[in-house]
Amino acid sequence: PVRSCVHTENCFVPISEIIAVEETEFNKKQRNIGRWQKMAKLHAFTVHYVKKARNHRWRCSAATFWCVDEHLCNQWTQALKELLEMQKSRPKQLLVYINPYGGKRQGKRIYEQKVAPLFSLASISTDVVITEHANHAKDNLFEVNIYKYDGVVCVGGDGMFSEVMHGLIGRMQKDSGIDQNNPKASLVQCNIRIGIIPAGSTDCICYSTVGISDPVTSALHIIVGDCQPLDVSSVHHNNTFLKYSVSLLGYGFYGDILKDSEKKRWMGPMRYDYSGFKTFLSHHYYEGTIAYQPAKHTHGSPRDKESCRTGCYICKQSEKQLAEQNKEHGLKHEEGEEEWKVIKGKFLAINAVNMSCACPRSPKGLSPAAHLADGSADLILVRKCSRFDFLRYLVRHTNQDDQFDFPFVDVYRVKCFQFTSKLSEDNESNVMDIGKKRFGQFCRDHPACCCNIVNSTWNCDGETLDSSAIEVRVHCQLMKLFARGIEEDCKDEAAHSQSSIEQLL
Repeated sequence: PVRSCVHTENCFVPISEIIAVEETEFNKKQRNIGRWQKMAKLHAFTVHYVKKARNHRWRCSAATFWCVDEHLCNQWTQALKELLEMQKSRPKQLLVYINPYGGKRQGKRIYEQKVAPLFSLASISTDVVITEHANHAKDNLFEVNIYKYDGVVCVGGDGMFSEVMHGLIGRMQKDSGIDQNNPKASLVQCNIRIGIIPAGSTDCICYSTVGISDPVTSALHIIVGDCQPLDVSSVHHNNTFLKYSVSLLGYGFYGDILKDSEKKRWMGPMRYDYSGFKTFLSHHYYEGTIAYQPAKHTHGSPRDKESCRTGCYICKQSEKQLAEQNKEHGLKHEEGEEEWKVIKGKFLAINAVNMSCACPRSPKGLSPAAHLADGSADLILVRKCSRFDFLRYLVRHTNQDDQFDFPFVDVYRVKCFQFTSKLSEDNESNVMDIGKKRFGQFCRDHPACCCNIVNSTWNCDGETLDSSAIEVRVHCQLMKLFARGIEEDCKDEAAHSQSSIEQLL
């Protein structure tokens, strides 16, 4: 018989969630009393596996199995190792970028103490680069042979992820001869997965795709080879590429917060609270025009309360529908024929999100029903309102109430949109050619005013963009993460916190 040296509740662990199997030297002190004590020698192997806890947290647990038959023990070990070798989605070689300055400057320590030992246990080889300046990782990705790696890991915050993402997507387009400055270009998908080890001030992308900002959990998702497609939005101005965005593209309130907080980096993460309060009190609004194309291919809506979860049906069906549309009509035909909706008014905030943008302070995020890979973005327009009403809207980000249930808030699911500020409209006759051709019906409830016009700043995934006239397009599943989306609540699994894999064996 093969016996376990731990006595816990039985549970089933799939091969896909076993981390490693290794031969074990059996300690004499571990022997049980009775007849096993009389055996001359015991043979053992240890199985390291994923143990799921509450709030989407993963931990590495282990169970040691032993017997007196050396041949039987070797058979079990070899059989399990062969099954692990068959898991082709698992990475064997990774390129790792560590930002030693981000967040609380703990990136290097977090990787060395919490992540590197797990990679070593799983027999993953790594090439580690400590970034020394801004865009170090991005520039390096244009030079290295990225095709020899099974994935790229970034250790840091959302800024570090953005840098790696821009480097990978840019490298793919360069190698494929795609001009990123063409806003209508069909971009080549990036099949090299990105892993995020959270170590920054904000880890919104990790939280929204895994469900928790925890380095060990993220490392285990990388080890088991999870794969989560992700939509990416491209941002252009006058046929010039500006940035890619995967989470928040915000003008007005969130743009002003970012612009002010950048001047106070010495305050650390507290700068966001300070700048947020200051921006709320200022209560600035901005006038401009939005032109957008509805995402008719999607199988959901921003207010249907259908959250994106692991193996999301809406993402799969929306991707399939979009692929069929593009195959039948082609991208250029689709853009030229489909109707553009136009809205003109005064806005406190204009937000476009590709994901929920959930974080510990706002567990639902800016758009709770936004999907990671459905080829669309949720466009949220917060019109000019009283300071008290705006506060009511912001508070709903932290509770379970419908944050879109206000007369001054509109939300649309779009595949592309254009924005130009009132100042840009007055000064540039050639801005938004497509939109201007369709500006037949403006919003009569919010006529243009004669007040002093000023421009805000775009917050693009935590980085500032000063252009007040932009064109944004969503590219369906342009990249992939080492993640599986947020899993359904697993309270039942957490109850088995002291589990073994005896039943598997």
